[in-house]
Amino acid sequence: MKRTHASVLALLFALPTGILCAQDASHQPLRPVSDCMRIDRINDWAVVNDRTVIVSNGPNRFKVTTQTSCPRLGIGNSLRFRAAADKNSIGLSAICGETGESVFARDQPPCAIASVEKIDKPAYEKLAKKAEDAH
Repeated sequence: MKRTHASVLALLFALPTGILCAQDASHQPLRPVSDCMRIDRINDWAVVNDRTVIVSNGPNRFKVTTQTSCPRLGIGNSLRFRAAADKNSIGLSAICGETGESVFARDQPPCAIASVEKIDKPAYEKLAKKAEDAH
């Protein structure tokens, strides 16, 4: 009888961990790091909606999605990114879609980044038009 209770308890404790791991496995940061968005090379950006920002740095274009709604993005024509602490510590200003990365407008609270994906020029232009029409 005790063995059954121990097995049930072990299963109950393992279940939430398995669910959390499955959720984390669906999100993959950009790799290699050289494919990530470089903060120091941003030459264009637009807020598409309260969860989506598009960024261009040279020939590379990115779609950045936040974890939650961020209605103050782009206030004051300002957009800033903060890389994860491990990248900051080595002086690499790259946004890859990892835990600890954020985007924010000047003097506004940061919004955690959920994902970063490379997009092509037509996709970027389509999202830029959507951003322009919304504002």
